[in-house]
Amino acid sequence: MTRKICVVVGSRANYSSVKSAMRAIQQHPDLELQVVASASALIDRYGAVVDLVEADGFPIHERIYMLVEGENPATMAKSTGMGLIELPTAFDRLQPDVVVTVGDRFETMATTLAAAYMNIALAHTMGGEVTGTIDESIRHAVTKFAHIHFPACSDAAERIIKLGERPEDVHLVGCPRIDLVAELLERDKNGLGPDLFKEGVGGKFDLNQPFLMLSQHPVTTEYGDGEQQITESLMAIYQLDMPAIVLWPNSDAGSEDVSRGMRKFREHYDDSKIHFFKNLPADAYISLMNCTACLIGNSSSAIREGAFIGTPAVNVGTRQSRRQRGTNVFDVDYNREEIADAITDQLRHGKYNMEPIYGDGHAGERIADILSTTSWKLQKQITY
Repeated sequence: MTRKICVVVGSRANYSSVKSAMRAIQQHPDLELQVVASASALIDRYGAVVDLVEADGFPIHERIYMLVEGENPATMAKSTGMGLIELPTAFDRLQPDVVVTVGDRFETMATTLAAAYMNIALAHTMGGEVTGTIDESIRHAVTKFAHIHFPACSDAAERIIKLGERPEDVHLVGCPRIDLVAELLERDKNGLGPDLFKEGVGGKFDLNQPFLMLSQHPVTTEYGDGEQQITESLMAIYQLDMPAIVLWPNSDAGSEDVSRGMRKFREHYDDSKIHFFKNLPADAYISLMNCTACLIGNSSSAIREGAFIGTPAVNVGTRQSRRQRGTNVFDVDYNREEIADAITDQLRHGKYNMEPIYGDGHAGERIADILSTTSWKLQKQITY
């Protein structure tokens, strides 16, 4: 009998982290893909990722509007509550056999609780990792609810088992985001040119010449510091006087602080060499990572995709603390001089050798195959 697999997509990072698995599920003869779009994936100012999902050939079965305005700790908690109110209705209509949730965001927690109370098996990707922020607490909490685990790296798989999960329920598949990277590199297609600058605002420049990238999000446990943090990174780039692409932050608590810092920078400084994007298609982002002289900020892409591609990266602050990483990453504090010095060192080093810490490019198909054959017990069997 065909199994119905419901994937909940809540953000741009969320989507790139599960896209290859969605495709493999859609193509699998024993599986039926259901897609629920939620949270910032539906909101235009975060790039309306739902449009990309549909353009990639995935029909949207349900849309869950759950994002409460404000981007502060209270609205983050309320958004989780809104998701918990709305998602059960969607699951009740869709009647999935398995719900797939990704990573560690607030919509992940809402998805998890809804599935748990409705006695629906939960599959969790990218669990077991450590970062030192509220994301880590959410991630480990979801692990304790999940029935099927799809960790992306070896130390995460070991940690899930140490948390008491049965080894037979833990499947080390790699990160689906690496699948997209491997495909693009195999095609040897960079997809970059002047057309890229039709979106976003700011200066335009030759992407065949060295340029920087900045992707920096709020740290929820450092709420209120986002404006100062992004300002330090922007000023480091500014004083190096290099062309740069800057991405708008995600919708976590503190997003408005980071956005305000970006707006103020644009008001007071020359941005003729800097171009700001709300969102980029996955292929374009990967191509930029493959070409950039250095990726700066606190996105996990610097650590995951960056290790696979060999992208020189400067990780700023605490958001990715303790996550397993390769030699391509330099860690610095929120200090413009430290950031600029680290960028300079990375420019001097250049591209790194590939380190497939987070997978070999086949995670999605492994996930689909496992979902088609694995069994589970709704009553969790914990080994302590």
